[in-house]
Amino acid sequence: MSLFYSTFRGYLTSQDGRALGALLNPTRSDVSSFAYSSNHVSIRSTVSKELGGISSFRNGITDKGQKAWVDTVVAYWEVVYELERGDTGRQIGDEGDMGYWGRAYNKQSNLTTSISRGFANGGWPNWLLPVLYVSCRYLRNFAILADEEDKKDGKKAEKLEDAARYLNKMFTLCLSDRAPLEESRKWGTYYIVNLLFKTYFKLNAITLCKNVMRALTATTTDMPPLNAFPKSHVVTFKYYVGVINFLEEDYVAAEENLLEALQSCQTGSSKNQELILTYLIPAHLMTTHQLPTATLFRNYPRLQHLFQTICNTIKTGNLQAFDKALEAHEDDYVRRRIYLTLERGRDIALRNLFRRVFIIGGKKTRIPVEEFRRAMGFATAGKDGGTRKEVEPEEVECLLAGMIYKGLMKGYISREKSMVVLSNKEAFPGTGV
Repeated sequence: MSLFYSTFRGYLTSQDGRALGALLNPTRSDVSSFAYSSNHVSIRSTVSKELGGISSFRNGITDKGQKAWVDTVVAYWEVVYELERGDTGRQIGDEGDMGYWGRAYNKQSNLTTSISRGFANGGWPNWLLPVLYVSCRYLRNFAILADEEDKKDGKKAEKLEDAARYLNKMFTLCLSDRAPLEESRKWGTYYIVNLLFKTYFKLNAITLCKNVMRALTATTTDMPPLNAFPKSHVVTFKYYVGVINFLEEDYVAAEENLLEALQSCQTGSSKNQELILTYLIPAHLMTTHQLPTATLFRNYPRLQHLFQTICNTIKTGNLQAFDKALEAHEDDYVRRRIYLTLERGRDIALRNLFRRVFIIGGKKTRIPVEEFRRAMGFATAGKDGGTRKEVEPEEVECLLAGMIYKGLMKGYISREKSMVVLSNKEAFPGTGV
């Protein structure tokens, strides 16, 4: 017990917010001794005695701030007590028939509330923001575990939704601070925003992210510039904004934000780079109609498994193989929310098929629709019992018109002569022919 308090006092005196946040991590490996150091009857008096008279409380922390620390350490003890002792430490009549993680979540929510009061009412300085970060992170983690527990027991899973409301309050706590920037809680805004985004994605409530983004936009004049925040906050924020743009089918904005996230990502963070590239690759395909290089896939084997086959089919214009590749990875694509975007890659595959017709025909600018129809038949062969599929001329004309309308081909269709007349400068923009 004395080790916890002496360590706590040392970090408070040295104003080491990061270390203090780590000390209040409820899953620390050495937390057991603190959990068993007291009981519900005496914990508050013990904490008050241990923290009373700390000189650092008079160094930027008011009397109200000192009381908030007593509340916070007591709340922290209740969290670790619940985690370590589980049902054996449960008081009769407490929290109904709530499960282990549900009770832990409730205790963690109390801890988060105590910390927020320390900032809002106790005048805690902003170097203590890492304490808030740790509390919010574990609030979300415990909520997820509690929901999984409730689902197994046939109960309604609603802890994560509750956690999102707490996180929204912490977002407001940081964003609404009116202290001078050097002392402001605004420096914690993007960390909390990223946790909110992560939570909304988990809840499949991505539209709520727009409310957060609007709130940020409305306070840009009072906020430090984004590039002044820690790089880890910026990379995560840009990633989520890019994914939101991606899901809204604004692929230009998605590519811009995801590329910024990738360029700022740490070199050794291959997992984070893969997450960014999972959306950047299809976004880039939509904006430029270009496929990733073999070098990229060699550096990221997971992405190679996810995209290599479908990229090969797009490159060769093999529509049958494209459909099979899309079907083979359907579960992965749907889970990552990229299925519909990749499905649109069929247009690029069709463009490449028609381009091959153009090249094989000697790059003549006048090509009968019938040649495109035959190519379509071969490209879809095997879908119906392994036989060549006959495609109606009207369907081919419709597809060709679509290619021209989308800017994937330059030219026009002469229906009287059943002929496609292509541009003699760049028949297939961006492909070099």
